[in-house]
Amino acid sequence: MRNFDRLDRLDRDASLSQSVSRLRSAGCVFAEEEALLLVTAAASGSELESLLTRRAAGEPLEYLLGWAQFSGLRIRVGPGVFIPRRRTEFLAAAVVDFLREQAERGGGAAALVVELCCGSGAISAAVAAAVPSARLHAADLSADAAGYARLNLGARAAVYQGDLFAALPHRLRGSTDLVVANAPYVPTERLVFMPREARLHEPADALDGGEQGLKVLGRIAAEAPAWLRPGGRLFVECSTGQVPALTAVFTAAGLRPEVLREEKSDATVLSGLRC
Repeated sequence: MRNFDRLDRLDRDASLSQSVSRLRSAGCVFAEEEALLLVTAAASGSELESLLTRRAAGEPLEYLLGWAQFSGLRIRVGPGVFIPRRRTEFLAAAVVDFLREQAERGGGAAALVVELCCGSGAISAAVAAAVPSARLHAADLSADAAGYARLNLGARAAVYQGDLFAALPHRLRGSTDLVVANAPYVPTERLVFMPREARLHEPADALDGGEQGLKVLGRIAAEAPAWLRPGGRLFVECSTGQVPALTAVFTAAGLRPEVLREEKSDATVLSGLRC
């Protein structure tokens, strides 16, 4: 038995070494980490060969694994669904901080949270893990995204398919404590500069924010006050360069803006208080 175990280890080490070499040749920056994940995920040599071929061709690692790491959680993803970025963990953390502060003030009732453009439901999953009392609702225009969000959130959230606030039950209007959205904010003219794997494999409507990248964010800001209770907040991710224009949009909508920034992940969040 020990001889067989030793042979298995040697085969695995050889497979790992060869996989690293192939991924390096394909230009994968994190070849060592990716190779280990793929070797671990593959059930056979032929499956590993298929995974390596697809990754070398530019298919996102997360689609091959079937999950993405986000806020310490494994979020299930697949083709047709936006892959949650590590940068967006800052947005999720900002939401969690607000909800915890609200609870410490003795708010009483569990917070009502809405995630728009939810994709795989990663932000809601992070909130559910950190603030179990939160009442969660999530929505996305894409049927594929809504399906994955339901897989990731289960009974922890109600998930709807539809266009932003129009997808939500009317009873949430005016009573929501917090709205959060990682909406598409890449300006249309900048899409050509995105990494090839994102441009070719992720859904375009999850990336394209229109002119200046503010088309969807502007709609969310304009409609959010009608859904938020007084003292409720809107949280969105954006680029640093979009802050001045988006701040003006928030102010025009009746939201008091606050900019949150994390240099390490180059993350920018704009929060808006409904007075």
